[in-house]
Amino acid sequence: MGIVRISEQMHENLRLSSGALSRSINAQAEHWLRVGMMAELNPQMNYAEICQLLIQAEQQAAHDAMLDPALNRGAA
Repeated sequence: MGIVRISEQMHENLRLSSGALSRSINAQAEHWLRVGMMAELNPQMNYAEICQLLIQAEQQAAHDAMLDPALNRGAA
């Protein structure tokens, strides 16, 4: 984990959005980073399609972890 410096305005945007969406500031920042990264990698996709892709990836990771409990050992 590293430290990322952001502007005061961006921090305020994160703070407001995280409160409105019931996320921590870090979780909101990570969400925006993931969505932004996916948008750059997939410029033809809209926001709803990107969110669906992220949900599918999370479902696949959960499914894989159920099939191979060794994947969960590093999380503890």
